[in-house]
Amino acid sequence: MKARRDVFQALADPARRAILILVSVQGPLSPGTIAEHFNSTRQTISKHIQILAECNLLSANQKGREIYYQFNPQKMKEAADYLEQFRAQWEEKFKVMDNILLDLKNK
Repeated sequence: MKARRDVFQALADPARRAILILVSVQGPLSPGTIAEHFNSTRQTISKHIQILAECNLLSANQKGREIYYQFNPQKMKEAADYLEQFRAQWEEKFKVMDNILLDLKNK
């Protein structure tokens, strides 16, 4: 059985994050056009695109012989929604830490 790729594993790579930003700003792009923006081989960029597509962060649309990849904001929202549940916990811990630091400063 083939393991599914995880969105967070895909987002962990800086090149893949850069590809997502590029496509989200410029709109649908072909792999060749995406590769032109990087100092990596087209094969390397194609592998990054494949991983992003497997995670549904990019969706592919074929027009004639060319495939264009576009950003899937819904999948990114799902990842953001997952992380959001931890925000209140982080903010509370930071608030406690701020209070401790203020107490130390005032002593």
